Amino acid sequence: MKVILLQDIENLGKKLDVKEVKDGYARNFLIPKNLVKLATKQSLIWLETQKEIMAKVAEGELEETQKKVSAIDGQEITIMTKVGKKEELFESISSQKIAEELKKIGIEIEKKQVDLETPIKKLGAYQVKIKFEHNLEAEIKVIISAEEEKEAEI
Repeated sequence: MKVILLQDIENLGKKLDVKEVKDGYARNFLIPKNLVKLATKQSLIWLETQKEIMAKVAEGELEETQKKVSAIDGQEITIMTKVGKKEELFESISSQKIAEELKKIGIEIEKKQVDLETPIKKLGAYQVKIKFEHNLEAEIKVIISAEEEKEAEI
């Protein structure tokens, strides 16, 4: 029996694939759980329409992502942090901290998008990659500098 998958099914296929399955498997498991649709002439026409819609949506998402990447690429952010006498940081700078700093300047990203192998633990300038969907990435410069300590007034 030919069916159209309505969602990804492990060991069978991806959403909107047309697959040949055993009649009993389709009737007793796949169809009752609304995982598939019978591959009739009408449903195959529906399938083509869905694929066209998904292609247009993916194209629009790609354009939006490219705009975001070009806006972020080359940005420079400065993170002020407390340091000890030997210029070691009191706190390491993680992906979360970089994402928060980017948010302050109006760039919304998730911490998992920041490609940082290990947290930054020293003062200086670092090139950090930001990964996006569609295998796109941007590179920003992160400058870690010491906070100015206010002298205590007596």
